[in-house]
Amino acid sequence: MSHPEGEHSPSPTTSRSPRNTPSPAPRPPMLESLGGTAGFVYSTVPVVVFVIALAVLSTKAAMIAAVATGAVLTVGRLVRGERLLAASGSLTGVLVAAGIVALTGSAKDFFLLGIWAAFAGFLATSGSVLFRRPLTGVAWNLLHGGTHAWREDRQVLRAHDIATLAAALVLGSRFVVKQWLYVHDATGWLAVAKITMGTPLTVVAALIVAWAFRETSKHLMNSQPAEAVAQDKAELPPRQGASG
Repeated sequence: MSHPEGEHSPSPTTSRSPRNTPSPAPRPPMLESLGGTAGFVYSTVPVVVFVIALAVLSTKAAMIAAVATGAVLTVGRLVRGERLLAASGSLTGVLVAAGIVALTGSAKDFFLLGIWAAFAGFLATSGSVLFRRPLTGVAWNLLHGGTHAWREDRQVLRAHDIATLAAALVLGSRFVVKQWLYVHDATGWLAVAKITMGTPLTVVAALIVAWAFRETSKHLMNSQPAEAVAQDKAELPPRQGASG
């Protein structure tokens, strides 16, 4: 006996098709997890406060002013509904930097964490390209299930080489400039370098990473829906009621 409702219900292939539709390339998680571009802007405010306070107050007082500023900004961001990780990121950095200054007693050590973090990031990004596993490609693959053979596609691998090298260039230039200023005790100029080489260069690198993500999704995911639909059709049982 035929089932009339079967004539009007959507076929299994149709119901499965949304799962096979390629999702748009996500934004680079690193920038988003830190609160986007605004997060980097917020992170520079305590630095500016620290340098200005240092010109008229003691190192300890300048340190307290920077931490207090970071705390106020964090509370304000939480009130606005931002996630805890994004809102507290800059405060965590200020607290660590202030702790280093408290241990060493040197104002320029407020920037020490950022200097060596840039150096570590440069080693990680440049090393990943040398080992033919650029970090932006690894990140894209993890965000998409970790099952794609992205390194076998030359265009995809080249795109992630470019994106990861862009990140390495940003991090390496930060380390070289800030380390030179640190050695020469230029605390004020360290603040200038942090601001000018912070948000602007991060945005440029993030745009290049976003381009690499988009190119990867276009090459590796747009060709999958047709294959998946064909496989679904082969696995479906014969439809009943259409001819009965």
